[in-house]
Amino acid sequence: MDTTLNPPRDTLQLRHPIHPLWLRITHWLNAVAALIMMFSGWRIYDASPVFAHIVIPPSITLGGWLGGALQWHFAAMWLLVFNGLVYLALNIASGRFFSKFFPLSPRAVLHDLLAAMSGKLSHTNLREYNAVQKLAYLVVVLDLIVLVLSGLAIWKSVQFPLLRELMGGYDNARVVHFCAMAVMAAFVVVHVAMVALVPRSLLTMLRGR
Repeated sequence: MDTTLNPPRDTLQLRHPIHPLWLRITHWLNAVAALIMMFSGWRIYDASPVFAHIVIPPSITLGGWLGGALQWHFAAMWLLVFNGLVYLALNIASGRFFSKFFPLSPRAVLHDLLAAMSGKLSHTNLREYNAVQKLAYLVVVLDLIVLVLSGLAIWKSVQFPLLRELMGGYDNARVVHFCAMAVMAAFVVVHVAMVALVPRSLLTMLRGR
């Protein structure tokens, strides 16, 4: 058998890692930026709560005080915006975005969700996302976009009146920002839980395979 024309499957996997280097770098930078923004954002939120009955324990916030939290928040914001743009651009340009996340249908999501809940969802092939993963990743990408836009409407409310009005006004923009943060926090919890159940997924994001 001519292995030059037909290289072994293991050789092909070595040439084409599950996650290329650029994806791993941008993924971890996005993760760090999002977590910093979330923890510092909780400290900022406590200074003027959107919902009076919801207060974030200071022990799980970042920044120490309002001024410190704002500095962390804005620093992470720039990292998230620029790194996020690189992440999306490379995903789309490489074709990975559409090949990994589509096609996607409600029926497929329901099927895989029921399989996951019954413990019958296979995780043997980490090169392919199941429908629940596809939906979760698409939701968090959209959620991060909403977080940035609603945050901009709050931070530069006067400079971006159209964006502010699209959010329903300044006060509603704060509600949108808080709800988007809650969605991201929920994603982080579920994501960490799934990684704990399938440790190989963490290794692939660290070493590519």
